Amino acid sequence: MAISVTINGTAHSVDLPDNVPLLWVLRDAIGLTGTKFGCGIAACGACTVQIDGVAVRSCQVALADVWGEVTTIEGLGQPDNLAVIQQAWIDHQVAQCGYCQSGQIMNAAALLAETPTPTDDDIDAAMQGNLCRCGTYPRIRAAIKDAAQRLTEV
Repeated sequence: MAISVTINGTAHSVDLPDNVPLLWVLRDAIGLTGTKFGCGIAACGACTVQIDGVAVRSCQVALADVWGEVTTIEGLGQPDNLAVIQQAWIDHQVAQCGYCQSGQIMNAAALLAETPTPTDDDIDAAMQGNLCRCGTYPRIRAAIKDAAQRLTEV
């Protein structure tokens, strides 16, 4: 039976079992490969997307459990019109290997939507489940603070 899901503003009908993780729906059925597979147990955050603005680990959300519109890194901004958080990531040269970055950015975007002027403690609490093997945590924090400032100036 086909299940309908809205991803980045586009409705999709996928004919997959309802227990397939959203991660595999995004990557294999829809072809959006910006969301990465990291651990498969929601421990690393590489697969983070947003559902109705809430950051979730897509490896642990079954297709049938998707409760609203899904936003992936591809839907956050476009190369000619980056989201503020994406531009801050570039400006602060956060990415090294880049593998975790889409999950980091999606989680940071959800944080800024909920907490427009986060403290260091807010950032640490929100981002603690997103692991970066390259250890760019100081740059991540700086980029989030910069994005927060840019967003409050608008």
